[in-house]
Amino acid sequence: MPIETWDEIRTAFHVARLGTVSGAADALGVHHATVIRHIDALEGRLGVKLFQRHARGYNATEAGRDLLQVAQATAEQFDQLEGRLHGHSAKVSGELLITTLEVLSPLLAPVLADFQSEHPDVNIKLLTDPRLFRLEYGEAHVAIRAGKPPDDPDNVVQKLFEQRMTLFATQEYVDKHGLIGPDMDITGHKFVGTIEENPRAGFMQWMQSNVPSAQIIYRTADTRSKVDAISAGVGAGFDSTWHARRHPNFVQLCPPLEEWIAPIWLVTHVDLHRTAKVQSATAALKAAAKNWRNL
Repeated sequence: MPIETWDEIRTAFHVARLGTVSGAADALGVHHATVIRHIDALEGRLGVKLFQRHARGYNATEAGRDLLQVAQATAEQFDQLEGRLHGHSAKVSGELLITTLEVLSPLLAPVLADFQSEHPDVNIKLLTDPRLFRLEYGEAHVAIRAGKPPDDPDNVVQKLFEQRMTLFATQEYVDKHGLIGPDMDITGHKFVGTIEENPRAGFMQWMQSNVPSAQIIYRTADTRSKVDAISAGVGAGFDSTWHARRHPNFVQLCPPLEEWIAPIWLVTHVDLHRTAKVQSATAALKAAAKNWRNL
């Protein structure tokens, strides 16, 4: 039987024991939507109704009571197994998968190097592929994401820090085209933008709404290519204030606007959030991020 089915049976057991979705959600430490999804999926898989829904809660049907007798025995066996495995789960070891934006690697590398030195039994994999890794499928233990906060109810989402974004160009570009004043008059300026039709980042949405398409003369699909184009003098483009310091030839064209701030989120899945390995890693990242907020 697939492992997700056992999760669904465990959820059904707690619903039957407590009589409500909210009670089961509290007992399992998950969102109530997860409980409902598990019950619906299990009933769909088995082709029978396990509960009668009513205003005060859920009552098990005859089929539900038959299933839950087995679930009771299974739950007791899992409790015994949990006690034997607790010593293993408390150890910080094994593979740690972290997914993030490529541009954040310079901030993360020193933190993860110190973490690995402190926990030599951990092997770190940093995944910077542009696709969105699915925490619920175990594709990553920790995700560091930008933009709007992830809204999956099974994720634990914490704000890590905020990147201050603004427009940069080379000194040669500034000599030809000048700076951008507080009135944001961009007449005569050329820009490096994105090929995305519907960008998620607030600063790129601003560019799409405020910069005529004819002035965006160079478009890229990733941050590294964008920074390379700015550094080559193609035009003005967005970069974070901390990252721009790594390019001595970058000149800030205007102060950062509030709407250009890029929030960075620390995301873990509820099932792994409290494991020793994930807790230790997220604690190290949050401690480091206190110094990133003023970059």
